Amino acid sequence: MKGIKFILTGLLFGVVMSKSEAISWYRIQEMFRFQSFHMYGIIGTAVVLGIVLVFAIKKFHLRDVQGHPITFQPKEKTVARYLLGGTIFGLGWALVGACPGPLFVNLGHGYWAILISIAGAVLGTYFYGVIRDRLPH
Repeated sequence: MKGIKFILTGLLFGVVMSKSEAISWYRIQEMFRFQSFHMYGIIGTAVVLGIVLVFAIKKFHLRDVQGHPITFQPKEKTVARYLLGGTIFGLGWALVGACPGPLFVNLGHGYWAILISIAGAVLGTYFYGVIRDRLPH
């Protein structure tokens, strides 16, 4: 019963992703071909919401579910790492037709072929864990 809020949040996320058509392979391909504003509007809304929430966290000194203060650590800003990471992420997104969150929403819709992408995501995460200490963070 303790994790019910996380399950409900995940269900809400899935419904929003589904109803907004953000899980649609067709919509994602439209975005990467610059044929429609639909996905850019969704992403832009998420960015604005993120900015507002980070501002609220900092202004009101909000805490996490365990009561610890939420802090933001400054990171080294190098353009090359963002370009490389963004390119890899974007290529995977364009090839698969889904980013990591909607993979499971698609599975919930019964698109069983997405299991191949989920397996690739799990293997990629495992591989990252194996080589993480050797990467320049």
